[in-house]
Amino acid sequence: MTSLRIGLAQTRQTGELAANAQTILRYLDRAAEQGVQILCFPETQTVGYRVDIAEIDGPSPVEALDRLHTRVAERCAEARMACILGTETPASHDPAAKPYNSALIIDDRGEIIGVHHKTKLTPLDALAYTPGSSIETVELCGVRVGIVICFEGFRFAETTAECVRQGAQLIFHPQNNTTRPNDWKTPIHHAMITTRAAENTVWFASCNACLDPHQNCRSLVIAPDGRVHAQTELRQETLLVTDIDLRLATRAMFRFDLEDCAEVLFADTVRRDEFDSILPTGEKKPTD
Repeated sequence: MTSLRIGLAQTRQTGELAANAQTILRYLDRAAEQGVQILCFPETQTVGYRVDIAEIDGPSPVEALDRLHTRVAERCAEARMACILGTETPASHDPAAKPYNSALIIDDRGEIIGVHHKTKLTPLDALAYTPGSSIETVELCGVRVGIVICFEGFRFAETTAECVRQGAQLIFHPQNNTTRPNDWKTPIHHAMITTRAAENTVWFASCNACLDPHQNCRSLVIAPDGRVHAQTELRQETLLVTDIDLRLATRAMFRFDLEDCAEVLFADTVRRDEFDSILPTGEKKPTD
């Protein structure tokens, strides 16, 4: 597979599971109609982000969430579409324990094949959630995919790098950023998303919630060379659908392959024979 159609659902989010469930199902249908192969929802889309949107220390509706997760998986199977679903999951059998801030991973057969728990928590996150402890990748639609959630993807380069080390060519980044008046951070967030793609030479797809009046980051798809491939407008509920070319996700910068790096850095403005002399013998290739 060289081309993949992905979707980012920049959806409104409330503290009510029933309302959020209707939004999720509606956007699953919209994505299916547009031929999306992998759809990503924002961080904690099922129950609402426990900082500012949902009750910070309320009980997790485990049984209702299980039913919703099953319903989403069934819808994915019907549409032959994979999904990254921002949600929360129990961290222990103690109902009073803080849940994980999680991303449920559903493949195009409707199988729940994994879950990633946010590993790095902001000081406010830590009031509501238990941190995860590992970075996982999975195969979806024939491509190795990594997931990093909000803060851990923005501020910690090693989380994305670990996904790429495991072979990921595409990173999904569910986020919820933010209901507070920190609008000055918007260009900083955009820059960090761009950097995660460019420093690893992979696709980076970041899905924010639709937040009004303060949404401090667009939903963005960044190409492996660091250019903006597709983006949303702030504070608009929308489905962003775009096709990506997986051949561009060479992981050249992560591998620090000199020849592949040159192609990313210079395109056709520099001939390979200009730097051929510094390539290790095994990397030198005959010129046309």
